[in-house]
Amino acid sequence: MNDLRRAMALLELRPGRVAAAVAAGVATLGSALALAGLSAWLIIRAWQMPPVLDLTVAVVAVRALGISRGLFRYLERIASHDTALRGTTAARTRVYRRLADGDPVASAGLRRGDLLARTGADVDALGDVVVRALVPIAVAVVLGLAAVGWLALISPPAAAILAVALLVTGLAAPWVSARAAARAEADSAAARLRFSRDAVTALDHAAELRVAGLLPQAVGRARRAGVDAVRATDRAAVPAAYAEAAVPLSVGASVLGALLVGITLFADGGASPMSLGILVLLPLSAFEATAALPGAAVTLTRARIAAHRIVDLLDRADRPVPHGARPVAEPCHLRAADLRSGWPGGPDSGPLTLDLPPGARVAVVGSSGSGKTSTLMTLAGLLEPVAGTVTLDGVPLAELEPAALRRTVGFFAEDAHLFETSVLENLRVARGDLTEAEALDVLGDVGLGEWVAGLPEGLHSTLVGGARAVSGGQRRRLLLARALVSPARVLLLDEPTEHLDAADGAQLQRLLLDRDAGFVASERTVVVVTHQLPGDTAADLVVRLRKNSLPAV
Repeated sequence: MNDLRRAMALLELRPGRVAAAVAAGVATLGSALALAGLSAWLIIRAWQMPPVLDLTVAVVAVRALGISRGLFRYLERIASHDTALRGTTAARTRVYRRLADGDPVASAGLRRGDLLARTGADVDALGDVVVRALVPIAVAVVLGLAAVGWLALISPPAAAILAVALLVTGLAAPWVSARAAARAEADSAAARLRFSRDAVTALDHAAELRVAGLLPQAVGRARRAGVDAVRATDRAAVPAAYAEAAVPLSVGASVLGALLVGITLFADGGASPMSLGILVLLPLSAFEATAALPGAAVTLTRARIAAHRIVDLLDRADRPVPHGARPVAEPCHLRAADLRSGWPGGPDSGPLTLDLPPGARVAVVGSSGSGKTSTLMTLAGLLEPVAGTVTLDGVPLAELEPAALRRTVGFFAEDAHLFETSVLENLRVARGDLTEAEALDVLGDVGLGEWVAGLPEGLHSTLVGGARAVSGGQRRRLLLARALVSPARVLLLDEPTEHLDAADGAQLQRLLLDRDAGFVASERTVVVVTHQLPGDTAADLVVRLRKNSLPAV
């Protein structure tokens, strides 16, 4: 529950908005409750054939209650969904900020599918609590008490029967449903995480997997995870169905009990025909409020599981650095001593020693799987070293302020995201104050000047579909431009020229690795990872990584 409270705090729910949604829900089912009672009175009174004018007010009230029920339902949906959507927006914003400002190792240790599930579906599960749990529970409590109190004015025994039946549907059935669904929901959540991880891997790397002949296996793993998730959901549906069946059974028992009590009272002369009709029809509407509670219990179960994963992610991001964390200062001299890098649980690269003073130009060359990307991420502080140390100006990366470190040492991944927004805004991801003139200059430097000039709105043209709006080569050039405009003084570039033709790629690598070319400011350090390096670069150092062997320098 502590995890759920911490996660729900991310929604920044305003009590006024929640109260408005609850009030609209109470008005909705209150109209139904009043409509049931008034309809019962009207039916019995009309059977007695009084003057028509005696029924006029009741007829008009029935119409008004029927209309108000639909109106209040609409208002309740608007209020509850507005509160939930505002909450999920606030929660995602806060999660993204905590990840951006916290320890960079937090998200680096997670697969993309897992991270996507935690920031996507898990946050949505928290938002569902407002619509499917918080508001329905509050409405059920208010309406249940009102129905029992109203019935108690006519017959306390009938009110007692209704109260017991409401407790069965409002407490016992949700408890059974939640207990039975908890384990299956946990299994389903784990399967959904595996499905997200495997599906994202298959989608992101379909071309490489197809070439390696591994795409069918990747798709098969995703399919099996999806089937496991469906089966776990089905297992949760069985006990939930029994809990749902408790509602009509309780309704039947309550109506039958009220009918027997009413007939006894009527036979003894203690109740009028109108009271008998109200005793029978009122419970039918009273249970409308509690019918949603088994589903609310399942929603809370899912939210608790989601909250645990979200809180775990935030705790990773909030992992404290040692006391006295230091800001990053000039001149940004990066060193790695006996560095072994790799993903948790996987093989690691051989020991590597690098000395990267300001302005250094280094190329890291190797085949796929040789550890190039993990080496760059370790130099950026995004992965913890398997062995050895990485220091910046003599200070271990773990002792530096994470946000300042990321502003100083920038890792630019080959599969970085392009957003479905303008070309200019995609560059401003790296530097928010970038001007249009600066953007045009850097796009021209990376070879996209003519392309931007040919777009309908130039820099302000939207990349519809993000990366799908550009070719592979254009995407790499845009990502390189984003790196060049960033404030980072150490640029760690992962495959910046992949998907370019050989001549253009070689030329860009020469420019990146030449301190005197003016392509990158001479005081900035540049480390380029590549599969193929032209032989005539001005790199200060070329490191060749090989699988399961020591690097060659």
